[in-house]
Order: sequence, then structure tokens, then C-alpha cells
Amino acid sequence: MALIERFEDIRAWQEARVLTQQIYALTGTGDIAKDYGLRDQMRRAAASTMANIAEGFDCDSGKEFARFLEIARRSAVELQSFLYVALDASYINQATFDELYAQANKAKALSGAFRQSLLKNTHT
Repeated sequence: MALIERFEDIRAWQEARVLTQQIYALTGTGDIAKDYGLRDQMRRAAASTMANIAEGFDCDSGKEFARFLEIARRSAVELQSFLYVALDASYINQATFDELYAQANKAKALSGAFRQSLLKNTHT
């Protein structure tokens, strides 16, 4: 396993970045771009996923970092819920929903696994 020297080395952050890029591209065009509330909520949730991983990396303890990873995971779940709103409003089709949901799931799962690893190796 490679040593993590920067937050950019964290796989969960990398996948969250891909997710954020996808969400910004999606919400920049079409009817969803005009639904300012949903557009902004989706962008914030995606960006929050990657930002919390980065912010947590700079924490002084593994336990504190784990807390930020949990927040990142929850932001990914929040985005998944917003994807249902976009699907139900016919802003996206099922294939787009499935692709973005899976990408959010990747970021969520990696954040959760990293969190569990940190907690297992952290002494209180």
C-alpha cells in the first residue's frame, strides 16, 4: 500500500472529485441548471464529500479524521437522495441516475472503509 502524503493521494477523495466533476457537468446544462435549489444542493453535497476528506486529512488525530470521513460519507448519501429528486423530476434518465448513484456509492464506500481502518488503528 502506498503511503498517503497528501489528501490528493486518498482514493476516496479521488472518487469524490470524479463525482463532483460529473455533478457540475450535469447541473450546468438543461432543465436541472434552471432548478437553482436542486442544482445548488447537489453541487454542495458533491463538493462537501471531497472537501471533508481533504479537511479531515489535516486533523491532528485519526479519530478526528474519522469524524470528517463520516461527514463525507453522509454527504455522498445526501447526493444520492438528490439524484432521486432529479430522476423523479425527469431531469435525468435512469441510466444517468445509475451511473451517478454508483459513483457516489464508490466515494461513500471508500470513505467508510477508510474511516473504519482509522478507527481500528486509533487508540483512545
